[in-house]
Amino acid sequence: MADAKIIQLGSGGQAGRGSGSSPSASARRLASPKARRGSQAAADVPPAPSADRPTAHGPGTSERNEPPTSPGREPRPASEDTPPTWSLGALLNELIRLTSRSLGSDKSLPIGLLGAIAADPVHALASLAEALGVDWDDSVEETVAFIRSRLQGDYAVDEFGFDPEFTTKVYLPVLRQLADSWFRVEVRGAENLPIDGSALLVANHAGTLPLDGMILHTVVYDEIGRHVRMLGADLIFKTPYSNDLARKTGTTLACQEDAERLLASNQLVAVFPEGFKGLGKPYADRYKLQRFGRGGFVAAAIRAQVPIIPISIVGSEEIYPLIARAPALARALGVPYFPITPLFPWFGPLGMIPLPSKWIIQFGEAITTDELGTGAADDPMIVFNITDQVRETIQQTLYALLMQRRSAFI
Repeated sequence: MADAKIIQLGSGGQAGRGSGSSPSASARRLASPKARRGSQAAADVPPAPSADRPTAHGPGTSERNEPPTSPGREPRPASEDTPPTWSLGALLNELIRLTSRSLGSDKSLPIGLLGAIAADPVHALASLAEALGVDWDDSVEETVAFIRSRLQGDYAVDEFGFDPEFTTKVYLPVLRQLADSWFRVEVRGAENLPIDGSALLVANHAGTLPLDGMILHTVVYDEIGRHVRMLGADLIFKTPYSNDLARKTGTTLACQEDAERLLASNQLVAVFPEGFKGLGKPYADRYKLQRFGRGGFVAAAIRAQVPIIPISIVGSEEIYPLIARAPALARALGVPYFPITPLFPWFGPLGMIPLPSKWIIQFGEAITTDELGTGAADDPMIVFNITDQVRETIQQTLYALLMQRRSAFI
């Protein structure tokens, strides 16, 4: 198998505008010993999603299969929020009703294609994907020929292993069908995404499996035609097959050195600071942000002098409602948690199909860093202040979006 050719990244990303370096009152309170002792006892509680409240669309809203609706309400302080009324039982009851209603009008899948997988798996799977609604950029035959060329190793990648042609022609069309038809993603604030230059995208993380990062990549590319370079955990690169796919589609190791190299090369870089704590949190803790670490992503943005764009994702919490994590089994398998949901592992592979929740992705206004100077990255209070600002922006936006969402699945 031939080695892939290496194409070096560029450099000199465009800087954003700066903001002040004075810590906020919230940051000073959180930095005090008293506040740190009390922070564990005071959990953020999301408000109850209203079943009769329509979804709001502000300026720059991009709709995906969603009718226009009336404006929603402003975010409320965390102290005024009440626990959501959507219990796990109510969530599953709604899903059952939705499934029963949709199955009557659903077309049967082309089962005959499954028999051809053994003879020619690449062509059969590509044909099956097209029959299920995937819109390949080229014909099925051309797509199959392209995939086979990739299997032979005759293609070019950048220094991180990213293959933009494979990502655009094969990876994103599959995810686009999932985003548009299954999750019915509604995009808001797309005008806050930069059409050129570097930026750091920071989002909440949830859903048991990291589908939110894949959907985010798809949405950003469809909105502004730019690929997102994800920062992934070590486990992704230690897992067979996952390692190769992640590298080819733009994911690299979540370390400060790689983040700074990408930001210095006019790239959009995405990070999920909650990590596995957010991805594997129980359904009872949905939409309550976990700790954002020590602010390493903020320090990387300050050193690169690029803006930080906070992103709030609603809908990912319901795709695999996590009811238990089986720690003993997880330790035996060497994974952070073993997910137990209402459908998995009870229904086997069918239990791994994500539930068709309704997604809303809100891109917030950029938090600029270039007026701080690169030396501010070594000031813990400045880094803490901006980290706190990013986290609070995402959390309050999640509360507002939950109030506007009519249902978890509609």
